[in-house]
Amino acid sequence: MRLASSAVILPTVTAMARYRPVDNQPCFLPVVLAEQLLPGSFEFALNHLVDSGAVPLDAFDAFYRNDETGAPAVSPAVLLKVVLLGYSRGLVSSRAIASACERHVTFIALCGTDAPHFTTIARFVSRLAEPIAEVFQRVLLVCDAQGLIGRQMFAIDGVKLPGNASKRHSGTRSELAQRAAKMLDAAQAMLRRHQAADGAPEPTLPVREQRHIETLAHEAQRITRFLAEHRHDKTGARGAVRKSNVTDNDSAKMATDKGVIQGYCGVATVDAEHQVIVDAQAHGTGSEQALLLPAVRAVQAHMSEDTVVTADAGYHSESNLKALAEMGVDAVIADNQRRQRDPRLADQAKHRAGPDPLHDKTRKPGKTVLFGPEDFRHDALRRCCTCPVGHTVQGGHEAMQRGYVSLRYRFQAAQCGPCALRGQCLRKPETTAARQVAFFQANTGSAHPYTQRMRALIDSEAGRELYDRRMGTVEPVFANLRHNKGLRRFTLRGQTKVDAQFKLFCLVHNIEKLAKAGYGTG
Repeated sequence: MRLASSAVILPTVTAMARYRPVDNQPCFLPVVLAEQLLPGSFEFALNHLVDSGAVPLDAFDAFYRNDETGAPAVSPAVLLKVVLLGYSRGLVSSRAIASACERHVTFIALCGTDAPHFTTIARFVSRLAEPIAEVFQRVLLVCDAQGLIGRQMFAIDGVKLPGNASKRHSGTRSELAQRAAKMLDAAQAMLRRHQAADGAPEPTLPVREQRHIETLAHEAQRITRFLAEHRHDKTGARGAVRKSNVTDNDSAKMATDKGVIQGYCGVATVDAEHQVIVDAQAHGTGSEQALLLPAVRAVQAHMSEDTVVTADAGYHSESNLKALAEMGVDAVIADNQRRQRDPRLADQAKHRAGPDPLHDKTRKPGKTVLFGPEDFRHDALRRCCTCPVGHTVQGGHEAMQRGYVSLRYRFQAAQCGPCALRGQCLRKPETTAARQVAFFQANTGSAHPYTQRMRALIDSEAGRELYDRRMGTVEPVFANLRHNKGLRRFTLRGQTKVDAQFKLFCLVHNIEKLAKAGYGTG
């Protein structure tokens, strides 16, 4: 029997492609700076906007006094270009912008080979308060000429950001004076302890403790000077006392979803057509209700007869709605109960995160169900009310709350004190003397007529459609400013300077809109 001869299989050799190595070592290259500004880019639109004269910079000339003597200054046009380009790239520090003017070819294409010093940039930014408002308006006119403003709807919203100040330096005048006294007492106590330990009139302190004493004394003197310059406490819109801040007294404490911050609230009014910011303001207050009317007045010149202003529930108040009606401004502003009335959100409770069933297996104590108005017998004609135990009180008085008329009754402490069901009737039986109960009769709408009209409008199909457009108009703008541009805090101090810095970021946003529209390329 013959066996078939087996074939020998040779391994297949696969040819490998060869590529040139990438040489990224430093080298000298001939660069035409003007060609580094590519059409359609932000820097191209910015350069064309400034050099074409569309944005006059005459207001900056008032800061210079070198017309007869002194060295030539860096042009405000150059400084404005590099600052706006730096803000568009997330560079806020003057040192970072100055470094980019020496190393980055795009920055060099705008400022030339003579890079400005970081102190020059810092001084320029601190002087921007008055001129930047005019620059912002001129850029807005260019956006309007390019057809980027539709004037159909203006959406107003704000963002609360930390400022260049510390929360621990905040307080009323009495609190700050008490804090300064404690610092001085602590410094004196440390000196007395060392004096007693050394047994000498002049104590010898370690360097670290000596610095601590000097720091306490310096902070105490700083607070004392602040109190001497500010004789009165700050007051809010309703006259309530607000806490001052030694570092930046224009800033304020604000509650956010990430805790309490010391900073400012930046308010932007955005056009719905192409999301162009038509107004930008920064205020040192967390009360959004007080910021609505200033924002509306600032954009009235840009409104048409059909412009609608939208804002969320934070800006809603009866006085604001009344003022808008007197100004003849059409507005759609939500109230706090809008979601509860919206039938599309009837099942929103099921989306809320529930407690983790694996976290705690112990039985939770049942919540005590208190007696409600339905458990009381009410005779509206005789104006008397009987509690579940049988105690009766007469002479209910009328009261008005949010447009609702009610009859209110208050039981006597002698009736509620010895009652066996006191714990089931009072929410805080250990501190509350007697029970009160109210029976609402009707909603007259006379107390808040403008709120009633706004509720009817926003509950309509047309009102819901307008309000739903608000979020898609203004929220992407803040996403661009905060995430893409790095606006996470204000680095300047004082309301005037912070307002100018916020306008700078909003100006970058508007110039981006011009760049995407092909400004300067045609």
